[in-house]
Amino acid sequence: MVKMQKALVCVDLSDYSKMTMDYALSLARGFKMELAVISVINKREVEAVETASHYYPEQINIEHFLKEAKADRRKRIDEMIKEHFSSDTAEIKTLIRVGIPFVEILKAVKEENCDLVILGNKGKTNILGTLFGSNAEKVFRHSPVPILSVRDREKFSRQKD
Repeated sequence: MVKMQKALVCVDLSDYSKMTMDYALSLARGFKMELAVISVINKREVEAVETASHYYPEQINIEHFLKEAKADRRKRIDEMIKEHFSSDTAEIKTLIRVGIPFVEILKAVKEENCDLVILGNKGKTNILGTLFGSNAEKVFRHSPVPILSVRDREKFSRQKD
């Protein structure tokens, strides 16, 4: 039998994040595994702020933006876990990264020695994902470990005629 010791849980703080955490914590309880929760600040956001900082250098500082963005993500993840999953005893590590989301996710799989990736099949950038290929799809194609795709049952259930 395959021994799963650690899962990487991908959250972008969209509507799917709570559902993704719910599945991850259920698996963590069942398999007694650790969870590493990752949230990636997209490189595109950083580049946009960097461009704006050239026009407004007194008001916009990229280092300050990144420090605040990382702190905000960590706080929101901690609040989500505390509010919805406070009774869980799973060991949870939070990772906040900056870069191209699928690249950072794949790096974290290796660095954290994860046995499973848990992610929502949609996130914040659904329209962009349709046009350019989603991060979830790229993780599916390149992940060295199995992936659990979390879906909203109501949105994806078959309609009765």
